[in-house]
Amino acid sequence: MTSRIDRRFAACRAEGRAALVTFVMGGDPDPATSLDLVKALPKAGADVIEIGMPFTDPMADGPSIQAAGLRALAAGMSLNKTLDLVRAFRKEDDATPIVLMGYFNPIYVHGVPAFVVEAKEAGVDGLIVVDLPPEEDDELCLPALDAGLNFIRLATPTTDDRRLPKVLTNTSGFLYYVSINGITGAATPDYSSVAHAVQRIRAKTDLPIAVGFGVKNAQSAAEIAAHADGVVVGTALVDALKTSLDGTGGVTKDTIPAVTRLVSEIADGVRSARKIAAE
Repeated sequence: MTSRIDRRFAACRAEGRAALVTFVMGGDPDPATSLDLVKALPKAGADVIEIGMPFTDPMADGPSIQAAGLRALAAGMSLNKTLDLVRAFRKEDDATPIVLMGYFNPIYVHGVPAFVVEAKEAGVDGLIVVDLPPEEDDELCLPALDAGLNFIRLATPTTDDRRLPKVLTNTSGFLYYVSINGITGAATPDYSSVAHAVQRIRAKTDLPIAVGFGVKNAQSAAEIAAHADGVVVGTALVDALKTSLDGTGGVTKDTIPAVTRLVSEIADGVRSARKIAAE
């Protein structure tokens, strides 16, 4: 059985381009605006949407996404409300894949059996849980797969050929390649190294490979899209949202346009990448 994620990557492949995967924090800067933003992303060019599950101790995230999570929590966002956001989105869009990204603690507190059932029923397609290694697959990965959710794993520049088969075990939907060592938003990747890493991983799996961390604009997205099956952008979008807020952290008329303009620019870069490379 194919998932929305499988179908979307296949459709992008048929168009001869990479997919654009956009990350936003659920509930940032408030639940209502967050829903409006998520609804606007597909029209701006997003192929897959990652929604962050806000958490108080996000160890893999840089300052921008940490701050977004704190804004969301301060506005009353929770795991239940994140699932409600997906339910509301699905009333209007049954095609765009939704991936929840975050940490295991809120899911553990919620209860894994209930969470995977509720996530599937809400319209979630996949999970990225950054602090659960393959050795802990019994905790969430296998229950998620049994519920019909893709479980998306991360690989990094330090994932060598001995470790890679373990990372790929039970991974589905796509593999998320982290292009730098460090936290989100920390640096600009070495694009030649990214191309080499994608080639090396492709020799081991048929899964689409999406590359993230360090994508800031159309140019950096195009550099990655020339080699990868997907381009993930998060911190740049979160920063665009933050910059649009007023002095008290409130929404302005430019909040959603600030993010969607950047998504559109990056989408243009992704879509033009292989055409330029072929010329």
